[in-house]
Amino acid sequence: MLGLKLLTDPRWANIAEGNLEEILTDHAWCEQKAASNAISLIMYNSEHEELVHELTAIAIEEMQHFQMVIDIIKARGYTLGKERKDDYVGQLMKFNKKDGSRNMAFIDRLLFAAMIEARSCERFRVLSQRIKDEELAKFYHDLMVSEANHYTTFLNFARQFSTDVDVDKRWKEWLDFEGKLIQSYGTKEAIHG
Repeated sequence: MLGLKLLTDPRWANIAEGNLEEILTDHAWCEQKAASNAISLIMYNSEHEELVHELTAIAIEEMQHFQMVIDIIKARGYTLGKERKDDYVGQLMKFNKKDGSRNMAFIDRLLFAAMIEARSCERFRVLSQRIKDEELAKFYHDLMVSEANHYTTFLNFARQFSTDVDVDKRWKEWLDFEGKLIQSYGTKEAIHG
């Protein structure tokens, strides 16, 4: 469904489960950044009423996820660490087209968001199926469903609002790029690491 070129090695869940405090801290900050990204898209594209409405709901949901992760961290006696740099997202950001039309930049930003949601969804699926902690397995299953909805929303908006971009062709380029990029990740206690 997601079209990802390379699936996560299931053993990554063992790495994540080996340091739950770290994976939960990283995850919390991923949720905060996802909310910020939705807000940024709203700020720069406020002329699209439907987008504003849907991305406001996503931003709120992402902050609710942030709160949920913080609550899990606190309940387990862990501490929310400092924000983590997400090298994977930084590398994806470099793939955004910046030298085309305003519409091209807008569509690429939507595809960038869809790509992150797709990979997060896939990683949450791995966690939900592979970790032994039943509470977290259910939690990640529920979030997997949410991320799939976000992925679909961003991809559909790219198709809806494109005026000069072949979205399906560009999405294939994103998938190909990410398929090569993700080969360097999957060894750390990080959602995209």
